[in-house]
Amino acid sequence: MLLFVGVIFLFSFFIVQYRVERFIYRRVKKIYDDVSLLESTTFQDQPITTDMRTLTEEIEKFAANKKLEIETLKIREGYRKEFLGNVSHELKTPLFTVQGYILTLLDGAMDDKAIRKKYLTRANKGVERLIYIVKDLDMITKLEAGDLHLDHEDFDIVELVQGVFDLMEMKANKKKISLTFDQIYQPLLVHADKDRIQQVVTNLVVNSIKYGKEGGTTEISIENLVKNKVIVRVTDNGEGIEKQNIPRLFERFYRVDKSGSRKEGGSGLGLSIVKHIIEAHKEKIYVESVFGVGSEFSFTLEKVKKTPEIEG
Repeated sequence: MLLFVGVIFLFSFFIVQYRVERFIYRRVKKIYDDVSLLESTTFQDQPITTDMRTLTEEIEKFAANKKLEIETLKIREGYRKEFLGNVSHELKTPLFTVQGYILTLLDGAMDDKAIRKKYLTRANKGVERLIYIVKDLDMITKLEAGDLHLDHEDFDIVELVQGVFDLMEMKANKKKISLTFDQIYQPLLVHADKDRIQQVVTNLVVNSIKYGKEGGTTEISIENLVKNKVIVRVTDNGEGIEKQNIPRLFERFYRVDKSGSRKEGGSGLGLSIVKHIIEAHKEKIYVESVFGVGSEFSFTLEKVKKTPEIEG
């Protein structure tokens, strides 16, 4: 009798345990299935567990990851809305300008030769600005898609910088800003796309002039780094950039000064293009700034082997 009772007890125990585990397994599996519908690779890549502690940890980890994803999406949505608003503003201003001059001419100003020439000239400037913005947008789209072909060649970076200084001299003179090297350099050959790097240096110098103070300085230095690299630094003693604006400097159409910078012209894409060009070369770009003191933008380039060392 005792043996019979013992057998019945064990049999009942295992039956109940099996049924309970089966019940828990089905409930837990449903949780896994529901989570898998949300495309969670964390759950899809591991076996189902009935251990409540492990399951709780997995659910908490999943929830934390999803919360981070949602917050990131909200930030990106905010940037997207801001970007669309900026695009609209940048295109709307020259479009309305051109439309205004054309409508004025159609209303009767065509008869006056002097006014006609004046208004057509201003309308043409509006069209040129539109073309400038569209070209920059086209370039940055190609850069982001990786479709822009780079023609690498060996060239003298010191000569290129001097050429940019010569081109920007008149613009700098208007604000009495001096364009200079920090020291005298011997020719230094780098391997990159010369036209694109010239565009990078030009954009950085133009920005330093735009936000530079009257009678200030834009200084460029070129330093040797390890692993056959050089770093080009563009330093100014202008307005500087507030700390909260630095992480967004390279975004399309992002402007630190929402009003004044538009008066200076430009497409609002310059720094974004600079960043993409440097990254297309598989190089790095850096920015340091102290508000009210000045800013320094720097980027690395591959140096041609066996070039003369920089001399001071």
